[in-house]
Amino acid sequence: MYEERLSRRVDGAVVWRRGALPDVRRARVLPDGCMDLIWTAGGLLVAGPDTRAHLVDDVPGTSYVGLRFAPGTGPRVLGVPAHELRDARVPLDALWLGREVRELTDRVAEASDRARVLEDLAADRLRGVPDDPLSRAVAARLRAGGSVAAVARASGLSARQLHRRSLTAFGYGPKTLARVLRLERALRMARAGVPAASVAASAGYADQAHFSREVRELTGVQLSVLLSGRSSRRGAKRETEMPSGSRTTA
Repeated sequence: MYEERLSRRVDGAVVWRRGALPDVRRARVLPDGCMDLIWTAGGLLVAGPDTRAHLVDDVPGTSYVGLRFAPGTGPRVLGVPAHELRDARVPLDALWLGREVRELTDRVAEASDRARVLEDLAADRLRGVPDDPLSRAVAARLRAGGSVAAVARASGLSARQLHRRSLTAFGYGPKTLARVLRLERALRMARAGVPAASVAASAGYADQAHFSREVRELTGVQLSVLLSGRSSRRGAKRETEMPSGSRTTA
């Protein structure tokens, strides 16, 4: 049903596809600091950076193709500061000229490889904007577990400057991005079978209780639910927890 690969044209981006489901399914999208450009039969939409889990009810028979940008890349492609799209899903024509979006939508709809059209579009737009190595470095240092103060010093920025740059590039301040990336790192270890107490210590949480609170606050469910992939019947709806990211479908 779901597959992904690294983009061949956009550095750090991931191409993903999700086939149509036979029934209504509720997907839990976990925050990861990323933004997505997504194609569905209804057109093109943008998924902004999430601060909390985002629940999506998929319509039966609907398939998706998406390009998930690394933290900091989406705003350069879309031409919109990330904080303006925080916790939002918006049609692309709310950001770009309608004629431009209609032409792009037709190109994607007619293409044999829709993901390639999205990749080409993003690569072309990135060629026309300045590179942003600072944002990449900030995201990498926070992903590695660096403190906000240490990242600010290493970047040559004051705390206020780092916060302002982070809002534009990532959609939220460095402290929130650090929490999101730490959770992503911790869940990866937990899914690999590392005990929760060891995950908490390795990922930089104060203790296992702190890890559990962060999981609940950022995902809306307990760690055991995420790890088990349990489904709950709600009439015809099934709720499934997403593994990570702005993957509005998987």
